[in-house]
Amino acid sequence: MSTTDNSPIEDRSSADLVAVTELQRQVNDLLKQLSPEQLQVLTDFAAYLANAESEGATQELLAIPGLLKRVKHSSATLKTLYTPWRNLRSDV
Repeated sequence: MSTTDNSPIEDRSSADLVAVTELQRQVNDLLKQLSPEQLQVLTDFAAYLANAESEGATQELLAIPGLLKRVKHSSATLKTLYTPWRNLRSDV
C-alpha cells in the first residue's frame, strides 16, 4: 500500500509515519492470507472508507462561503486574459 502525493499522512509527525508504515505492513501481510471473496469485501469496505473521508473533505470545502462561486468564475475566465508563463520576467 504505497502513499500518494495527496495522502492524509503527509501532515503527521515522524512517529506517526512509523506507526502508519507498520500498519500498512500488517495490512499487506494479512492481504496475502485472504481468499478472493474476502479481498472483494475488503476492497468494498476500503472504497467506502475512502469515499466517506472524501465526502467529509468535500463538505468542508463547500462550507467555505463563496468558494464554489469563485471556482466557477475562475473556470469561466477566458484563457486569453492570462499571461503565458513564457512571457513572464525571469528575474523575479
